[in-house]
Amino acid sequence: MASDWRAQSAAAQGRAIGAGVLDPVDLAGAYLDAIAADPEAGRIYARLTAPRALAEAEAARNRARSDARRGLLDGVPVSWKDLFDTAGVETEAGSALLEGRVPGRDAQVLQTATAAGLVCLGKTHMTELTFSGLGVNPVTETPPNIHDAGAAPGGSSSGAAASVAFGLAAAGVGSDTGGSVRLPAAWNGLVGLKTTAGRLSLRGVVPLAARFDTVGPLCRTVEDAALMLAALEGVRAVDLRGAGLSGTRLMVLENIAFDDIQDSVCAGFEEAVERLAKAGAGIVRGTVPALDTAMALSAVLYTTEAYATWAGTIEAAPDRMYGEILKRFRVGARFSGVDYVQAWQKLAALRGDWHSATAGFDAVLLPTCPILPPQVDRLLSDGEYFASQNLLALRNTRIGNLMGGSALTLPSGTPGVGVQVLAPPRGEERLLRLGAAMERALT
Repeated sequence: MASDWRAQSAAAQGRAIGAGVLDPVDLAGAYLDAIAADPEAGRIYARLTAPRALAEAEAARNRARSDARRGLLDGVPVSWKDLFDTAGVETEAGSALLEGRVPGRDAQVLQTATAAGLVCLGKTHMTELTFSGLGVNPVTETPPNIHDAGAAPGGSSSGAAASVAFGLAAAGVGSDTGGSVRLPAAWNGLVGLKTTAGRLSLRGVVPLAARFDTVGPLCRTVEDAALMLAALEGVRAVDLRGAGLSGTRLMVLENIAFDDIQDSVCAGFEEAVERLAKAGAGIVRGTVPALDTAMALSAVLYTTEAYATWAGTIEAAPDRMYGEILKRFRVGARFSGVDYVQAWQKLAALRGDWHSATAGFDAVLLPTCPILPPQVDRLLSDGEYFASQNLLALRNTRIGNLMGGSALTLPSGTPGVGVQVLAPPRGEERLLRLGAAMERALT
């Protein structure tokens, strides 16, 4: 039955379609039926695009029957975070401020993925205007966490993660500005890829801070992440065959990343590092002093651009926003243009220091997040707790954004604990090959 395939990877589903044992129309129908029957689906999907999904699945079926498939994922159903424009369908970015916003054309990455044969199931819930890593959104919906019904799902690509973790999409497409792909992936036991800023088009993507905004997939496996990256970019996927850990050098980043870390997270991460070492990886522990200065620039870099982008819309109806998100945006009003430009100039120099310090390693390792997901009820009832937990949750992932590279999170084997792998800019292909080898060691 097609429904039996929902627990399989996107790649496995694609291979079954290619082998003629799985019909794309049946598969899309199985996902839509599962979404209709799942009591959590309304917290995961903001809206479905069922007619589009079935039409795209029918086209994929015809290509499969004609031996004209466009790639391994041709006919595989995926979800899209509700900040990717979909022609004729609301795209509201989790905010009442954008209620009723209907774009006239698809986002560029959605156009490219559709051309590759991916089937669009619908739009997933998210943090309001993407500006929080916790995934809590009292304005629209807070998606569930696969491990703990009362816990935060991680954000801002919260629904994207839940759609995959709950078997309601083969993969999810999200965005990552400060950790918004990697954090919900880690908290829901998934693989999440942060691409290099500028690699994938942001045309038709609702912005937060455009110089940091990136597009990335949330998946069950590294292979799926590689295939999704290729589909989003319109290129051939990197070959993961033969990837291994023997001879690799990995730096475990010790400064900043382990501050205020929970004992269970630290233990889970260290167990994962031990498995990587046993599989042949050379592990070196080190620090990069430039990070201390770089992290202090976060407030001016993120909030200034975010508030500059949204100030007019926000201040026209501030009462329509969740108060904690509103406060975070308004921090950007404190900084001048001089502050912002000088911060970027400082960050450029610090990125050079980072690349020099890490150049001798294949990648840098650190816990994806230093904490396990906090409980939603407390987050909503205690503003100071919300703010402190949000900053702590995003701290480690933000390192990857500030340093301008590519990044991957892998399940460590401990629920809610991810292993984050940082690589140089435009290093996604090497990163994915390394990630595939690490995945085998950690599974």
